[in-house]
Amino acid sequence: MQTLTIRVKDDFMHEVLKFIEKAKDNITIERDENLKLDPYFYERQEGLHQIRDDIKSGKSKTSNFEDFKIEMDRLEKELELKYAN
Repeated sequence: MQTLTIRVKDDFMHEVLKFIEKAKDNITIERDENLKLDPYFYERQEGLHQIRDDIKSGKSKTSNFEDFKIEMDRLEKELELKYAN
């Protein structure tokens, strides 16, 4: 037996389920373990892959911790001044 992953549009799911019901002797449906742990696993995975691709292509850049800390300290001071009572 082979395993496939399929993505089905919400409005077409009923048709897919009807087909599976007709072919139930030849098809087994198993719950994806990743989705049991995190229902948004594949959406998050896709987002992380996009971030990685953006970094590799130069569309986005990463910062080292020191630059990050300097920027966060600046933002904290700015917010304290803006929202000080």
